[in-house]
Amino acid sequence: MSGTSEGHGLPAGTSSGAAPPPDTESHTSHTSGPDLSDYRAAFRSATQPMAVVDSAGAVVHANESLARLTGVASAALAGRPAAGLVALTPDDHAWRSYREVLRGRRSRFRCTRRLKHRDGRPLWAEITVVPMAVPSAGGGPGRALLTVADISDRHELQQRLRHLQMHDAVTRLPNRTLFFERLSAVLDLSPFQDSSLLPRPGRIGLCYLDLDGFKAVNDTLGHRAGDRLLAAVAGRLSDVAARDPHHRDGSHFVARLGGDEFAVLVEESQGTQQVLDLAEALLTAVQQPFDLAGQRLSVSASIGVVERPSAGTSPTGLMQAADTTLYWAKADGKARWTLFDPERNAHRMTRQALSSTLRPAVDRGEFTLEYQPLVGMADGVVRGVEALVRWNHPQFGVLGPNRFVAIAEEDGSIVRLGRWVLRTACRQARRWQLDHPDGPALFVSVNVAVRQVWDSDLVAEVGDVLAETGLDPALLQLELTESAVMGSAGRPLRALQALSDMGVRIAIDDFGTGYSNLAYLSRLPVSVLKLDGSFVRGFRYDDGGRHPSPADETIVEALVGLAHRLGLTVTAECVETAEQAERLRRIGCDTGQGWLYSRAVAPERIDALIEAGGVAAPGAP
Repeated sequence: MSGTSEGHGLPAGTSSGAAPPPDTESHTSHTSGPDLSDYRAAFRSATQPMAVVDSAGAVVHANESLARLTGVASAALAGRPAAGLVALTPDDHAWRSYREVLRGRRSRFRCTRRLKHRDGRPLWAEITVVPMAVPSAGGGPGRALLTVADISDRHELQQRLRHLQMHDAVTRLPNRTLFFERLSAVLDLSPFQDSSLLPRPGRIGLCYLDLDGFKAVNDTLGHRAGDRLLAAVAGRLSDVAARDPHHRDGSHFVARLGGDEFAVLVEESQGTQQVLDLAEALLTAVQQPFDLAGQRLSVSASIGVVERPSAGTSPTGLMQAADTTLYWAKADGKARWTLFDPERNAHRMTRQALSSTLRPAVDRGEFTLEYQPLVGMADGVVRGVEALVRWNHPQFGVLGPNRFVAIAEEDGSIVRLGRWVLRTACRQARRWQLDHPDGPALFVSVNVAVRQVWDSDLVAEVGDVLAETGLDPALLQLELTESAVMGSAGRPLRALQALSDMGVRIAIDDFGTGYSNLAYLSRLPVSVLKLDGSFVRGFRYDDGGRHPSPADETIVEALVGLAHRLGLTVTAECVETAEQAERLRRIGCDTGQGWLYSRAVAPERIDALIEAGGVAAPGAP
């Protein structure tokens, strides 16, 4: 349907007879064929309303059918603007095309209009205007034939088909297609739409709802029960939207987007609180038990809520925000609504950006290693260094491992990155040996993710790197987190044992934050325990001068004593003050690591440390 207009009545009156035939006598053909009087008779008696229109748009002749439609005598129609009879106005987007046909510059014009019959009933009509082959008597621009076809039945059928196409068969709600059509119309009004019918709101809100655990209903009770539940949920959502005190007719649009997902569009939002109140009401309604054919069901829902100014908002952007927020609601525990948070979304976008560029970053040489000394607590001599990876990201600057290692573990790129870290660290440790043959031989400690143990042949990779670099296996320490090591069996345990047999030291990182299964330690090829920094921080006086936590000291003392009995050495992480270092030394901790001794530094700084005899000066930058 094109160019639809509503509410345009036609002038009232009574018919007074047939219009005279078109003025064609002066152009009568003398060739053989039907006489022009036959055409005039056909025009007068045609059941389809017709009119001959001049180049100015005025009616020259009108037939009896048009007179019956308009309620105006055919003779009285002569001279009237034809556009007014069929609801065409100069501000209509179809007006230009209509005028071009009258001027002979266009071969046909067709549009659909909602007219009103003289008996008052509505009429959907297809208006067609085509140039006539016979020119006007004065030799000027030609005339055009206007016809009006009643397409009410066809229009009603199209509307029924469109309703079926645009509505969900289970819930009778508008479907995804109609929802996006409505959303697009609200956010981007066509210049030809009547803004009085669909005003552009100042703000827009959206509640994007997903049922929690709906699949279990289908799996246990069958899809018929699931469909009944969806229909019942749809009814409750519609009732809640209609009872919203801010609701006006048509301002809340409820739709089923597919599966167990629903949307409530607030087209004229009064602010964030209104949409949040609506989300809370929707949750409460859904959480009430459902009685379906004598069967009582209870479900919950998660809702992503977005509320923002409509200016500058696109349908795609709004739905992306709603989808993200719904995911947050699910991740935060379900059975709740969550409001879109731009800062949280920026973090998510940053995470996605890092994930998409992580794999090729190794090839581009964007990663570097810094080294933090591991210092003997008794004498202050550096025993080794821990290799810490940094990402020199072209957009976000220098990133520490806490910003990207978890992402690398999720997408599997940690295997490739870990292989690069291992080779680079071993090569650097060997270079220190060669450059300082008379200095202390420092071991290098490299972090290994559990996925590296599972997804790669770690034993073969370590062997190849040691052979390639010439580094003594005793100068390599591999750190795995406690949660990764405890409970290891099968392939991981065999890999750890093979590495230990090779002469490589195995350290448990962040010990005390996971299982802390001390009995299991005796069965693992572990050489070193690295105490988590949370214990060490308890050794420090707080800002109020209060004494360090005696409980932390007791725990650390017990762990150190047990580790020593098992033949393990203990490293304390996050040593920041001399008081902490002294207490750890008295307890018997073997090595320390932290800002008291040095931050992670470039390899050249470690060169200088080796030349100084390996003694770390407390408070070094």
